[in-house]
Amino acid sequence: MVSCAKEEPITPDGGDYTPTTSKGYLIRHTYFTLSYSNSDRQSEFAYYYLSPQSINGGQSRTDDFRIDPKVKSNSVSSTAYQGSGYDRGHLCPAADMALNLTSMSETFYMSNMSPMVPAFNRGIWSSIESWVRESALSNGGLYVVTGPILNGNCGVLSGGIIVPCSFYKIAFKGGSNPKIIGFILSNSGSSSPVRSFAVSVDEIEKRTGINFFPQLEDGVENQIEGVVNYGGWNL
Repeated sequence: MVSCAKEEPITPDGGDYTPTTSKGYLIRHTYFTLSYSNSDRQSEFAYYYLSPQSINGGQSRTDDFRIDPKVKSNSVSSTAYQGSGYDRGHLCPAADMALNLTSMSETFYMSNMSPMVPAFNRGIWSSIESWVRESALSNGGLYVVTGPILNGNCGVLSGGIIVPCSFYKIAFKGGSNPKIIGFILSNSGSSSPVRSFAVSVDEIEKRTGINFFPQLEDGVENQIEGVVNYGGWNL
């Protein structure tokens, strides 16, 4: 099924909360932005606005894994993980980008992939992704940032692709009563509930060297990023 939705990003106010880069350079695709790290051969974050329209768009998976033409050098081919024992794990999930053919297909650029243990990618990471979609639907949309923590590694694949030891995800709802929640998960299988992985955004910033949502007023940023606040989240 292919949606005929208009090919332009949907945000509630045209806002742009792109994080600062730490190890990479920005690559802007139609519906999400990456920060690609040449040295790690993957992106340090994927940032996008997750709208109900994007979740419910109806576009089916394309599975067209391929080189990202916007990567300047040290790009990764679709077969680079072959035989490694690791999944080509999405940072911006395909299921988040069902709006139309462009949004779906762009999630299969290899710049949007990171080596994930299968039990992690298909287990707790998938559960976190589902929770974020449910939260986006119940909140009328969310800003999302997700990526690997690249200040160490748990292995190196052929060609120097770093295997991250852990991943993070952040969900942010703006407006008059903004709220934010972050998660850090080890790159391994787990049966623990989603709630158990919640951390402050300040903790993720400390671990990654990235400044998330720097466009927020300092008072608001300091208030919501320094604590783990479960209020308003179905956790």
